[in-house]
Amino acid sequence: MFNSFSDNGGSFPQPLCKTEEERCLYQYHNGTFDEQKEAKNLLITHNLRLVAHVAKKYINIKDNEELISVGSIGLIKGITSFKPEKGVKLATYVSRCIDNAILTKRGVLAHMMSIMHLLRKNGTSLTALVANFT
Repeated sequence: MFNSFSDNGGSFPQPLCKTEEERCLYQYHNGTFDEQKEAKNLLITHNLRLVAHVAKKYINIKDNEELISVGSIGLIKGITSFKPEKGVKLATYVSRCIDNAILTKRGVLAHMMSIMHLLRKNGTSLTALVANFT
């Protein structure tokens, strides 16, 4: 999905207006299966700009496309779990989900790097470590 936008000059669709967003959210929660699918796709597509915006905060991670991919997963999870009756705006809720997805990915990578550092420091190879557990 991201590649189709980056091939198109890098511009993402504009966010939905408030009434259109409310209509999509209503369809997503109350519509038929096809209406739900269409509404979810619209909400995802029109919030990709938000993913790119949130990903900019984590510029020290080298692979920007990886950030966008992970952030997009957070966006999808956020849209899926969003409850309009809670009184929180969709963009606020989803941006937290995007942040959480990126931070979780960054934490996993940092943890893996620290393990690799310890293995190198102790002269142990990853193959030898895995062999101990099998």
